[in-house]
Amino acid sequence: MGKLMVKQFLIDLTPFNFLVSTDSPLVIQNLTKMYGDVILPAESKTADYHVQILKSAGLRAFVKRQARFLSDQQEPFKPLSHKQAFAFLEWGMNYSVAANEMQHIIVHSAVLAKNGKAILFPAPPGSGKSTLTSFLAFNGWQLLSDEMSLIVPNTSHVMPFVRPICLKNASIDIAQSWFPDADFSTIAPDTHKGDVIHLSPPAESWRLRNKAVEIVGIVFPNYDKNKELEIYQLNKTQAFTQLAENSFNYGVVGDIGFQTLTAIIDKVDSFDIHYNDLKDVKAFLEEDIIKE
Repeated sequence: MGKLMVKQFLIDLTPFNFLVSTDSPLVIQNLTKMYGDVILPAESKTADYHVQILKSAGLRAFVKRQARFLSDQQEPFKPLSHKQAFAFLEWGMNYSVAANEMQHIIVHSAVLAKNGKAILFPAPPGSGKSTLTSFLAFNGWQLLSDEMSLIVPNTSHVMPFVRPICLKNASIDIAQSWFPDADFSTIAPDTHKGDVIHLSPPAESWRLRNKAVEIVGIVFPNYDKNKELEIYQLNKTQAFTQLAENSFNYGVVGDIGFQTLTAIIDKVDSFDIHYNDLKDVKAFLEEDIIKE
C-alpha cells in the first residue's frame, strides 16, 4: 500500500498564519471545505505556527488507526482515532495560540459583532455558547471567534480570529436543519466532547477578518430548556472575576492584562443570562447592548 504524501496548507487566519502539514485524506477534505478562499500557496507568506496532523506509524497505521498532532515539532497530546483527525487539528490550533500568544489578552469566549460593535460571550462547556454563536453568525451578525477573543492590550478592541464553529451532539442536527446550505465538516465521533462537527461561518465574517472591533458588552450565556429569558446585570467585581477566570494568559502578561480587562469592565455593561429561546437572546443583544 502506497503512503500518501504529506500536503501543506497555508491558512490566512489574521492575525496569524498557520502552515498545516498532513497526510490524512479526511483532514485534507475538511480543510479545503472549511477554509476555502483563505487557503494560500504554501510559499506565499511566513507562517506564525507550524502544525501537523499525521498518521501514526507501525501497526497503528493499519489497525485502530490513529492521528498525531504536532505543534512546532512538539507533540502535546496523545494520538486520537483517525476519524477525529480534523477536530483534533482544530483543537490543536486553539492550543497553539493559547499556549504561545503574548501580543493579545486571550479570553476563552465567543466574540460576535453587529454594526461595528462586539460582544464577548465567555462560557464553560454545556452553556450553549456555540449554538448561540452559530445562530447569530447566520442571522446578521459577524463572527470574530467561536473559541477565543484576542483583545488588543490597553484598548477595548478585539481582533477577529475567524475559524469554523465547533458544534456538539444535539446541536449538530439543530444547526444542519437551520442552515442546510452551509458548509459542515464530517462528524468526529465519540470524542471526549461526544460527536463533534465544524461549521464554516458566512463569507462576510471571513471578509472582515482583518479589522479590529470595539467591545461594547460582555454576556455570560447559560442555556436552560426550562427557563425563559432571565437577565442579571453583574457588578464590576463580579464581571472582572468571571472574565479573568476565563483568560488564558491574564496571569502571564501581568499588569497590562489587569489594566486592559479592568478598563473594559469599567467601560461596558456585563450580564449573566439564562434562556431557552435564541430569538429572545438576539432581541436583547440588539435592543439593549448594540442599541440598533
